[in-house]
Amino acid sequence: MRFVPVDLIAGLSLLCVAFALSAQAQAPVAPGEPTGAAVFERECASCHAQPAADSRAPSREALRQFVPDGIVNALTNGSMRIQGEKLTEDERRAVAEYLTDRSVAPAPTVITIGRCATSSRMGDPGKGARWNGWGAGVANARYQPKDMGGLTSAEVPRLKLKWAFGLPDVVAARAQPTVVAGRLFTASEKGDVFALDAKTGCLYWIFRAQSGVRTAISVAPYGATRGTHYALYFGDSRANAYAVDADTGEQIWVRKLDDHPGATTTGAPTLFEGRLYVPIAGIGEEGQGGRSNYQCCTFRGRVSALDATTGAVVWKTYTIAEEPKPRAKNKDGVQTWGPAGGGVWGAPTIDARRGAVYVATGNGYADPPQRTTDAVLALDIRTGRIKWVNQATPNDVWMMGCKPENPDNPNCPEKLGPDHDFSASPVLAKTTTGRELLVIPQKSGMAYALDPDKDGAIVWQYRIGQGSGLGGQWGAAVDGQQAYFGVADFLTPNPGGMQAVKLETGERAWFTPPQPKLCGTVQRCSAAQGGAVTVIPGAVFSASADGGIRAYSTKDGSIIWTFDTNRTFETVNGVRANGGTMDGPGPVVVGGMVYVNSGYGGFVARPGNVLLAFGID
Repeated sequence: MRFVPVDLIAGLSLLCVAFALSAQAQAPVAPGEPTGAAVFERECASCHAQPAADSRAPSREALRQFVPDGIVNALTNGSMRIQGEKLTEDERRAVAEYLTDRSVAPAPTVITIGRCATSSRMGDPGKGARWNGWGAGVANARYQPKDMGGLTSAEVPRLKLKWAFGLPDVVAARAQPTVVAGRLFTASEKGDVFALDAKTGCLYWIFRAQSGVRTAISVAPYGATRGTHYALYFGDSRANAYAVDADTGEQIWVRKLDDHPGATTTGAPTLFEGRLYVPIAGIGEEGQGGRSNYQCCTFRGRVSALDATTGAVVWKTYTIAEEPKPRAKNKDGVQTWGPAGGGVWGAPTIDARRGAVYVATGNGYADPPQRTTDAVLALDIRTGRIKWVNQATPNDVWMMGCKPENPDNPNCPEKLGPDHDFSASPVLAKTTTGRELLVIPQKSGMAYALDPDKDGAIVWQYRIGQGSGLGGQWGAAVDGQQAYFGVADFLTPNPGGMQAVKLETGERAWFTPPQPKLCGTVQRCSAAQGGAVTVIPGAVFSASADGGIRAYSTKDGSIIWTFDTNRTFETVNGVRANGGTMDGPGPVVVGGMVYVNSGYGGFVARPGNVLLAFGID
């Protein structure tokens, strides 16, 4: 996956390509100190000094909009960290300052405003209104009934902004919030995990992970004192899984799940009956096609099942069973490897009745092509054994910087694929007649319903868009009668729009075309709606890359509410924050409130760093 809307992009955005343009004069540096221009010329110019028209590299003008700390973070924790590991800390700072013409902050922001005056022990996360984890349940349906959402479609037009929380020192807000027992938990790409009061946004505590966190968080009873102590479970950008005390923010355990330098966790771990199912994706390797000094490629996607109490690994399954083997040497004599790829970008889905864990995979990174890329996989919940595979796009091996055909360059696939990952979680849905289906959209512009009783055979398929290698389709929502899909189509002439499909038959229920862009004509302003959507009775919410969040009537697709996040917000914690591109995580509806992130800094996305909370007056 090109990390399309996201880290490959954020990082690729932030950095890589950015390194791309010509050097400019900088302030004098002390003898022996690295200069940003020198670092750029040495490490990045070969790929980015003169990027081809189809390279999707960000411009110097686009990079100027980022804070230098964001670029340092991308090189340290984000999608450019493989490149960043070659650099010293001083070199990362120098190139970030060179690209932005600004200085890196001398120290991280310390939040002193908006702390909660008092703190009591958190109640049972399994009681009361809640949205726990990625999909409001292990089926990942992203449907919130009235007793949990506390909001009707008739009330949606009356939603008003109640508070805003600024995420310090970052250019994106990618961790979908979790709300349980009156607490809200969210995180940042710098590794901060925040515990807030869900009604007021005041801050209880902050935990600092070893790397950036963009996964949703699950909360559950922990250990021998189950019912009185609760833990947060999440993953970070260096493939670490965590358990953290929900009341104190103290670490309970941390487990490194993959030592590959490109391994990361973007999809939320799914918690079910004492086990934590953690997906692993890969960032960085598929951006190495133009670098002949890199031994490409060795990353393989995987899912690990952990004991939630101890963090011990119960089983692990690679999405590509075959270990990477030496292939040809390139023109510089560097050994290449394969097969590789098949990252798992979304949260696993649990099917307790069939004893299955469902995941969806991304493209391959290196030949030979594999049948488990761009596919939906069913794993045995007890052992991790792959029970069945349904591959939507065969032979999709994609590498940035490669030509359509590469017969003499083993750094690239022989034939370049379209990069049509699955980035969404499969939705385990039940129709009004009681039939169960797995519903999932793909970057190809197709949505599928699969039969879990027939090894994932296709029941229906529906074209929701033209398809685009860049960007993601991060999540569908299903209410039992219809399935809802935002349309990404980043690289097409007309991105965006909302589709509703009859769940039983796959026929169109309605389509609402993309709206006039709220972000106007600024750079990287897009109407794409690839972010995950959320449905309540009578209304479906979609956040757009144009910075707008919209609610649509589930009856006919008419827009019943819009909020424009393209501005600076006064925040409860005193951190300067603004909205921007909205992509990836979807809105969360719980207890009469709607929570949504704004900001998705990257070369196809505009920066922002705010969590917004809406309610009814």
